[in-house]
Amino acid sequence: MAKTRQSWGSKLGIIMAVAGSAVGLGNFLRFPVQAAQNGGGTFMIPYFISFLLLGIPLMWIEWTLGRFGGGFEHGTGPGIFHTMWRKNRFIKYFGVIGIFGPIVIFIYYTYIESWLLGYTFFSLTGKYSSATTPEAMKSFLTGYQGLAKNEYFGGLSNAYTFFLITFILNIIVVYYGIKGGIEKLCKWAMPVLFFCGILLAIRVLTLGTPDIAKPDWNLKNGLGFLWNPDFSKLLSGKVWMAAAGQIFFTLSVGIGVILTYASYLKKHDDVVLSGLTAATTNEFAEVILGGSIVIPAAFIFFGPENIIPIAQSGSFNLGFVTMPLIFGKIPFGIIFATLWFLLLFLAGITSSVSLAQPAVAFLEDEFNLSRKEAVGIFAVICFVLCQPAILFLGNGVVDELDFWGGTFCLVLFGTIEAILFSWVFGIDPVRNGIPQSGISNRVDRAWDEMHIGADIKIPKFYKFIIKYITPLFLILILVFWFVQEGMPVILMKNVTAENLNFVILTRIMLAGLFLLIAFLVKIAWNRRARIEAHE
Repeated sequence: MAKTRQSWGSKLGIIMAVAGSAVGLGNFLRFPVQAAQNGGGTFMIPYFISFLLLGIPLMWIEWTLGRFGGGFEHGTGPGIFHTMWRKNRFIKYFGVIGIFGPIVIFIYYTYIESWLLGYTFFSLTGKYSSATTPEAMKSFLTGYQGLAKNEYFGGLSNAYTFFLITFILNIIVVYYGIKGGIEKLCKWAMPVLFFCGILLAIRVLTLGTPDIAKPDWNLKNGLGFLWNPDFSKLLSGKVWMAAAGQIFFTLSVGIGVILTYASYLKKHDDVVLSGLTAATTNEFAEVILGGSIVIPAAFIFFGPENIIPIAQSGSFNLGFVTMPLIFGKIPFGIIFATLWFLLLFLAGITSSVSLAQPAVAFLEDEFNLSRKEAVGIFAVICFVLCQPAILFLGNGVVDELDFWGGTFCLVLFGTIEAILFSWVFGIDPVRNGIPQSGISNRVDRAWDEMHIGADIKIPKFYKFIIKYITPLFLILILVFWFVQEGMPVILMKNVTAENLNFVILTRIMLAGLFLLIAFLVKIAWNRRARIEAHE
């Protein structure tokens, strides 16, 4: 006998949960790096255009597909894709990406997230206070990661302890379910996150000019670096691709998480205003808060000639090296450093629990397992899979996991979703399990489904955007990204000889995981077929 699926406790709860999934480390670390590397204010023009043409439509698509699939007791890609195109018996296997991708991200994201918990503790206790130069702060970080033994750390024990705490916290939240775990976490974590972010932004915006000998190193010029456009750079395809990619990644579309979250909605729950609210909440965190903290602060303390090299040093250095050094130079720096790492940890955990939900929902929905059983299986498998990312961090394992889970799968899955929604959904429409004929065709059917229970009506020009512009935009992103960045990684052109075996073994592990999920999908559908045959 099938169980009753879980549901959200309130509209605010689902909005906070989706926003929590989207608001992650990328808002505060990846966004300023991308903006700084791609022309500052120039970057923001294609960024906002991409938000309107790519981000919002994809958000609406995923909310609608998730709610639709949930009506058939499917909460993950395989089941949702199958309900959209029942005549195609292979389409459910494309949905495997929506389970595989989140698991792959989860097994390295939780480890990085645990660093933030550790650094929150270190900020409070002043453990890295003696590291007053970039070199010393980098040494502190590598010592903590177990990549080197130094005066700060003698091994991996500290990092592993914080990883265990973080992993257990994630599992506990997921164990308590949609309403009692994830929704409850996001309802208090998101306000605290925004409170920390606003305090940090206010502190940065009131810094003044710390070095009177360098009057140009000021807040106005720091903000100007991010917001003043150089229109000649708009002709650069690289800037447009970077902006579109940032929008794609920051909203957590293409992962499969929003599909799962929206599957717990009721048939007439709004998805239009709710999806728009979640997207704009994420943009507030990224543009207003993320854009007001890191780049302006780095500009004020390190100057215009160093801001690009700082951004090019990567997100990790920006978050774990540059920002602690900045906080060390201002009054009450311990407090602001603690707020910084607490903000990032909360952004991390609200995202990581969302990454766990698709796999758990798949086991619950397709195998009729209890929450306890599904979470237990997920926890054991993921704990084992986390170990290579922890033990072989310096051997390219995390970079490999991030490529396949955090980049390749996102772009591919998002493209598949957009094409199915705009060009397939409606060919074989189903209501209450019964195929229908003569309903509206393709995008009209999708448009109608999107507006069921909607609190606002989407402007009609978005029908054209969703059908043509968004899929084309995604195909272009996929093709250009694959040629420029994907192929060199796939062919392992940048892998050093000492890391080659680690990368190959990581790929074997990932291939095994993907095949396992695909095999479970096959078993689940055979099981459903047997049950339906006996009814």
